[in-house]
Amino acid sequence: MEIQFNRSRPIDVIAVGRATIDLYANEIGPLEKASTFTKYVGGSPANTAVAMSKMGLNVGYIGKVSSDPLGKYIKIYLSQKGVDVSHIYFAEKNIRTGITIGELKSPSECNCFMYRNNAADLHISCSEIDESYVKQASAILISGTSLTSGPAREAVFTLIEYAKKNNVRIIFDPDYRKYTWNSPVETAVYYLLAAEKADIVLGTREEFNYLEALIMPGNTDDNKTAKNLLSRGVSLISIKHGKKGSTVYTCDGHVYKGNIYPAKVLKTFGAGDAYAGSFIYGLLNKKSIQDTLNYAAAASAITISGHSCSDSIPTLEEVEKYIASHKMILPQQ
Repeated sequence: MEIQFNRSRPIDVIAVGRATIDLYANEIGPLEKASTFTKYVGGSPANTAVAMSKMGLNVGYIGKVSSDPLGKYIKIYLSQKGVDVSHIYFAEKNIRTGITIGELKSPSECNCFMYRNNAADLHISCSEIDESYVKQASAILISGTSLTSGPAREAVFTLIEYAKKNNVRIIFDPDYRKYTWNSPVETAVYYLLAAEKADIVLGTREEFNYLEALIMPGNTDDNKTAKNLLSRGVSLISIKHGKKGSTVYTCDGHVYKGNIYPAKVLKTFGAGDAYAGSFIYGLLNKKSIQDTLNYAAAASAITISGHSCSDSIPTLEEVEKYIASHKMILPQQ
């Protein structure tokens, strides 16, 4: 199955949502013993925007950052990575960009501590969603984190309607962060509302569990998940299982299994963003679903071997070289 994208438009994908700061401990071990940190741009939409740009796509961005040095740093960094930042706005004074502290105890024990009280990205408003910008894109990438509260929540649904009106494909990544939601019910309501308006949904098994909490509580069966969302109009669903690989379901009834590549794991952060960026690249460039899964798996393997998310995400050349030099392995069961 091939999803049709209008590639005659000047922007391939517009990413939407949180662009924040990552501070990752340089020392391996408990965070309380770390003494130095390295600063990066973070946030799933920002990381995925960088991933798509590094893969050669023309990428735009809609978001809001703090009107301080950290907010300026985010815009400068994304611009340097080839992302159009003309629709990243500065928030009002004293509204801060979110910060994530990364603890690297060991490759199997990594933790994130997010500070998102009244974060700047949640202040994007409906009036700042420019339809003329949206209609320049082949697709938009929506992050579920932007659905946690208004005015960002309303802005996202405004954006979705503009996208539908102008035949722009909608990609939804739940990007679940427990501490940003008030309740599981609230999560399920807004996840489902966004997912059933999307053409493509990319998420982990856990994220689909939260999405289905009201309609299919307790379900962990990928086939049932896919059947439900495909019946609601979604064209393609990717369900990720980490070391167990991923599975793609399409509206024409096909199922594709993705394997994984060997990796020297430093941390697990960023794997999903690298996966999404390369997966979207494959779809837009009419790669087969199986080849698209290979790109996504290789990009994930490369990213988790580096210290950061955004800086460790590979280029198209690096992904293709990795695929050529590494054999895929069966996922852990």
